[in-house]
Amino acid sequence: MLAQLRGWGRELGFSQIGVADIDLASAEAPLLAWLDDGFHGAMDYMASHGLKRARPAELVPGTLSVVTARLDYLPRATASGWQALEWQRLGDAEEATVALYARGRDYHKVSRGRLQQLADRLAKAIGPFGHRVFTDSAPVLEVELATKSGLGWRGKHTLALDREAGSMFFLGEIYVDLALPSTPPLEPHCGTCTACIDVCPTQAIVGPYRLDARRCISYLTIELKDAIPVEFRAAIGNRIYGCDDCQLVCPWNKYAKASPLADFDARPAFDDPRLLDLWAWDEAAFLQRTEGSAIRRIGFERWQRNLAVALGNALRATGSEAMAAALRARLAEASPLVREHIAWALAQIPAAAGTD
Repeated sequence: MLAQLRGWGRELGFSQIGVADIDLASAEAPLLAWLDDGFHGAMDYMASHGLKRARPAELVPGTLSVVTARLDYLPRATASGWQALEWQRLGDAEEATVALYARGRDYHKVSRGRLQQLADRLAKAIGPFGHRVFTDSAPVLEVELATKSGLGWRGKHTLALDREAGSMFFLGEIYVDLALPSTPPLEPHCGTCTACIDVCPTQAIVGPYRLDARRCISYLTIELKDAIPVEFRAAIGNRIYGCDDCQLVCPWNKYAKASPLADFDARPAFDDPRLLDLWAWDEAAFLQRTEGSAIRRIGFERWQRNLAVALGNALRATGSEAMAAALRARLAEASPLVREHIAWALAQIPAAAGTD
């Protein structure tokens, strides 16, 4: 059965399929400690389901096994040396950096639909069975299930890592009421490397395997709905949606795979974006150009908030009059949240150094 699942998975674009049992008891204490430390920040949904995350049969009654899936997401045209190109982008203050996973179609839509097709193929082969599919959309310990089923090991940045695929992939699950044979976990291969911890711009990886989301740029630019704390704004640089630094620096990502799917090809608007070009969008342009994209979920207000921070960092580096003028032009119409970030950005002009 596993061989069939893997064959069907490959046909659907998945790079790897595994099976985990539902005993996640060893994850309960670390989950509670992480929540007790407040590392989830404003993501109240992380705590609202209690230990259901670590108890699959409580989330979906009748679950006996979890089919896990890996979906690589680097665009098909990814060239060798892609990490160097990303570092170069991060070093250009006037460019905008969007996390690689978000440059194409919304992965929730891509993965969930293909997982359902995989479940349908299984049902056609064995008959109806109970199941639910998930992709970062429910109280599921995705990395725990992935590592338990051999899709990788947990890296020190907390993401799943594989020797042959790095970490540039999405995870998905099918909770099933079938007792399937489990696939074995892998040995970890991070060794003494701390590159991901050392490179984090905001020191969000507070120790091996421990992430304080409140400091993470992905959290600050995507999950946080309020003002971005001032102490993190300079470190955000030109990152306007997410952050890949801990993955760019990881030695294992030299083996990261390009996706076979066109869905993850970068959209023109996010292939080589400039901050001023994106700042010129009105809400209608934002909604049109992010249709079907994960970026749309933050909404236009937070999009502008993030861009204002990046423009402030660019102003500090370049003193660009064009950027200052573009920011001032939006002050009158901006929401209070965006207006505060614009004001901070304008205070970064070199002549006003020290006023932030």
